[in-house]
Amino acid sequence: MTGQVRRRPGGRSARIAQAVADATLAVMAEKGLADFTVTDVAVRAGVHETSIYRRWGSRENLIADTLLAYSERLIPVPDTGSIRTDLRELLAAVADYLATPIGKAMSHALAFSGDEGRWEKVRFDFWTTRLQLARSIVDRAVERQEVPPDTDARLLLETLIAPLQFRVLATREAIDSDLCERLTNLVLDGILPRPEHN
Repeated sequence: MTGQVRRRPGGRSARIAQAVADATLAVMAEKGLADFTVTDVAVRAGVHETSIYRRWGSRENLIADTLLAYSERLIPVPDTGSIRTDLRELLAAVADYLATPIGKAMSHALAFSGDEGRWEKVRFDFWTTRLQLARSIVDRAVERQEVPPDTDARLLLETLIAPLQFRVLATREAIDSDLCERLTNLVLDGILPRPEHN
């Protein structure tokens, strides 16, 4: 015996963090952001509020971290070797996410959370991080010379994702794979150089 404590991977700390994350998603789905409380999360997760504040510091940090971890798990950034395939797969993953009860609830919560500074920060942190992760698709395409070097990655991604959000928040129409493909083609065909006619 060495006397050293051997920590098990995925031990009590990991289980508590997962319980809090699951509870956070459930409370957000039920109550949105306006009525979200750490107390509700603590009760649902079976932990003390102080444990949550000690780890995350604030309600807003808890929400932002949970949303990012959840979206990264459900919406991985593809790397297929082709920007057209990458974007189509990314949009399909976003569409699948938005079709889930939690995905719909999160979209509504982020969109209608008001203009208070704390919610503005949550929205900004979430979307900035997600777009920064996804821009690697465009960066790789520039290196492969698939798209012009001055391609605005953020604008391209916003243009692709906005119609999906519009359907979820405004028209409540279903999103199918055909829409994802048409959006991808529409945006890429708009930025790719056009052949010169003699």
